[in-house]
Amino acid sequence: MTKQSNTIDDWKEQLALQRHEIITPLLDDSLDSQKKQQLRVRQAQKYGLSTRTINRYEAAYLSGGFSGLKPKSRDKRPSPELPENFEALLQEAILLKREVPSRSINQIILILEMEERVPPGVLKRSTLQRHLFEAGFGKKQMKKYVEAKATSSGRFAKPHRMMLLQADIKYALKLPIGKNDKMIQTYLSAAIDDCTRYVVASGFYAHQEATIVEDTLHQAILKCGKPMALYLDNGKQYTSIQLTKICAKLGIRLMYCKPYSPASKGKIEKFNHFVNAFIAEAKASRIKTLEALNHQWRVWLEAYYHDKPHDALGEGISPKMAFNRDSRSLTFLDVNLVAEAFLHHEQRRVDKSGCISFNGRKYEVGLSLIGATVTIAFDPMQDETLTITYRDMAAFESKPLAIGEFCQKTPKVPEHLLPTEPETSRFLAGLEKKYDQEKRQVANAISFGTYKKAVTDHV
Repeated sequence: MTKQSNTIDDWKEQLALQRHEIITPLLDDSLDSQKKQQLRVRQAQKYGLSTRTINRYEAAYLSGGFSGLKPKSRDKRPSPELPENFEALLQEAILLKREVPSRSINQIILILEMEERVPPGVLKRSTLQRHLFEAGFGKKQMKKYVEAKATSSGRFAKPHRMMLLQADIKYALKLPIGKNDKMIQTYLSAAIDDCTRYVVASGFYAHQEATIVEDTLHQAILKCGKPMALYLDNGKQYTSIQLTKICAKLGIRLMYCKPYSPASKGKIEKFNHFVNAFIAEAKASRIKTLEALNHQWRVWLEAYYHDKPHDALGEGISPKMAFNRDSRSLTFLDVNLVAEAFLHHEQRRVDKSGCISFNGRKYEVGLSLIGATVTIAFDPMQDETLTITYRDMAAFESKPLAIGEFCQKTPKVPEHLLPTEPETSRFLAGLEKKYDQEKRQVANAISFGTYKKAVTDHV
């Protein structure tokens, strides 16, 4: 069978599928004749056909099954219906289809007729449809193209380092690091440079909370400077409010890939597959602690992955070479500014002992703040020290309270809170003053009344 006959058979198959799609609603045996006729009219309007054509498709399927929907073979002779300029018309039809892929065959024919490129009724729908299919512009072909264009991400790469970082979390091996050597799942959080595939920050953690993503970004900024953008998936670890605040404060564009499109994060996904080789070696080494796992990871990363030539970077070019030879300068931020951006903030109420509770521990803030609600700032990866702020007071640090074997029963009250010995009662003095004023007012009223009576008697 020749290539041309294969193309014709494919066209017939696709055309039969299209016709079957049109009449599928009509194959419901529960429909009565009136509803079925209404449905025929609706399908004819939807697909730009006549009800007679719909009836013909339906009858062909009922008599011959799926094969009955295929167009009949014709003798291979020039069709008298084809105009002399058919090749030019076909190219115009292809152009019209490319401009608007959703255009139907009838619409294309109508456009060509309105532009007076072909007389009305000369160009047949089935003829143009067959030739468009042979040229790769059939309905099904165009539909696949449009779907692929809408869902595929294509290959892309930034031209310079630190213009875009891709980050992800990967399940790793289990380690006996829990209570009673309970096996705990570990996770690798990594961020790689989109341009050079260089791993700017990574590490293994005993949990997969949002804080490990923040820590990875923090280490990346301290090591390689601020990235222009961060590309993540839609997991809850990446959509936290805290991460959004961090990127907003530091001027980092936060970008998310479309759901269910792992190909858009192909570089970090490919790197995760490469990490499987290290995990296998780590299992063979019988690593027991998280510290040892991270140490071996740093060795593997620097001595193997970063020095290994990467096919996407060019012949013999490794991620470390590509990163170091890039002409784009790194943008380093003030360390204090970065540290402040990554701090978490919460509020706590000071109890009657002058302490607050945080992560199951007590922190002393002072008796002068008893009953006050203070703001605490802390690094989630190093929460040994809290920074306490309250209204216009100067910020101060607090460490976990060390509770000794003995403690005083009554805490010492600050001097400014101790009672003072008054020289007199200001309350009683105020009452006496008020009493004297009222007494004088009554005396004046009596004196005025006596004077008025005396004047009246004299008159």
